[in-house]
Amino acid sequence: MALVTVSELLQKAEEGNYAVGAFNCNNMEIVQAIIAAAEAENAPVIIQASQGAIKYAGLEWITGMAKLAAEQASVPVALHLDHGTSFEQCIKCVRAGFTSVMFDGSKLPLDENIAETNRVLAVARAVGVSVEAELGKIGGTEDDITVDEREAMMTDPQEAKEFVERTNVDALAVAIGTAHGQYKGEPKLDFERLEKIKSLVKIPIVLHGSSGVPDEAIKKAISLGVRKVNIDTNIREAFTNTMRKILDEKPNEIDPRKVLGPAREAAVEIIREKIRVFGSSGKA
Repeated sequence: MALVTVSELLQKAEEGNYAVGAFNCNNMEIVQAIIAAAEAENAPVIIQASQGAIKYAGLEWITGMAKLAAEQASVPVALHLDHGTSFEQCIKCVRAGFTSVMFDGSKLPLDENIAETNRVLAVARAVGVSVEAELGKIGGTEDDITVDEREAMMTDPQEAKEFVERTNVDALAVAIGTAHGQYKGEPKLDFERLEKIKSLVKIPIVLHGSSGVPDEAIKKAISLGVRKVNIDTNIREAFTNTMRKILDEKPNEIDPRKVLGPAREAAVEIIREKIRVFGSSGKA
């Protein structure tokens, strides 16, 4: 089937009280792993590419792989730009065939973030592409942040309400204590803040930096209104750890298929696990 929009998938997730997994891809094997896992779990899925992935693989290659994957898949697949930081980047992805884009204006002052998000929305809506925005700053795990700074980076529920009223965006990524990258300790999510945001904002909520967040915390966040959960680091870990293990055991191995094949299988397994945690298994 053809690629679908993220809005379509999240609307169903809202009705069914589950979340759809959004998995980052950087190469062909990971795209294949995302689709294989979604098919095995009979789950809707979002393939997402960051600006870094696009720079690495090329915009046409990422789009081409995702389109082919969706055409051959028996489950609904969306293609989403993860953390587009400029209007230009978002529009390039819309033109290339992405069915959803995220404009990340979280580093901008509120009014500027709203204005830029609306610029992206005006173009994307005209061609039926869904838009995710971000409010609050989702840092990296390596950032050395004090408690007060952490608090200041989190999404303000009243600002979230104003942001959604002034943009009518399709989904909102919020900062409630997760971070990008590998966690040193266990992340503590601010569920009270999430509950408050959801009571004021009637659109699907997105959780970034979810690799390394305990399953129970993810499930609780989903019960409070999270409808899209982003996973990248866990896939990279499974993929590269498997490659490392094979090359350690067989240092003379020169067949990329014998290294990348098992790495792809490891990625399938971790993605399947996440899909089950998100409650989207069997929801295709």
